[in-house]
Amino acid sequence: MQDDTPFLILLGGEITPTPRLAAQIAGHRVIAADGGMRHAAALGVTPELWVGDFDSSDERLARDWAHVPRQSHPEDKDMTDGELAVAEALARGASRLVIAGALGGPRSDHAVHNLLHGISLHAGGLPVMMTSGTEEAWPLMQGNQTVGLPAGTLFSVLAFSDLAALSLGGVDWPLIDRNVTMGQSLTLSNRVAAGNDAGVNVSLRSGTAVLLARPGADGTAANA
Repeated sequence: MQDDTPFLILLGGEITPTPRLAAQIAGHRVIAADGGMRHAAALGVTPELWVGDFDSSDERLARDWAHVPRQSHPEDKDMTDGELAVAEALARGASRLVIAGALGGPRSDHAVHNLLHGISLHAGGLPVMMTSGTEEAWPLMQGNQTVGLPAGTLFSVLAFSDLAALSLGGVDWPLIDRNVTMGQSLTLSNRVAAGNDAGVNVSLRSGTAVLLARPGADGTAANA
């Protein structure tokens, strides 16, 4: 059996520490990407590596985390700091990823890229979840999967391509083998059914999508 080696990647977007997030990252090895290091103390983690061009890291951050090995890259590079951090995690045997700080923040281009990067990693066979602590993004690909969310959680499925035969079970508004055109609003604003703590059952014949959810901090639904 292959060893389970989960990694937490710290990016520079928004992160709200919550009990749910703490449980999701327990036992994970950690790599910080540039300004993502500012979240380490709040999450109670110590990265084993700090990578990037460090244009988003001030002197105080560098001083406080001087004991963490650094891997420096030039600003003029062909990969984001987050991609570099993920590449290092994969080189160290990552079997699954939580990418925190991937959502929100002042750069919408970075946030959208992070979603696309997560989709690409998931398509390559690596389980990935992206999070801000209050919002989670789960890539969906063809086949069956269960997304673990508490009852009452609001969520949407965003289609990054046309979707064929999408089914959603365990929710207030189930779908069965529905085709969804990219940009269609059919899959916005659903909710995990009351009494269902097993999560959302998803089946997809073909296509690429992300399930975007807002679960509560302690496992009870937020904004339900």
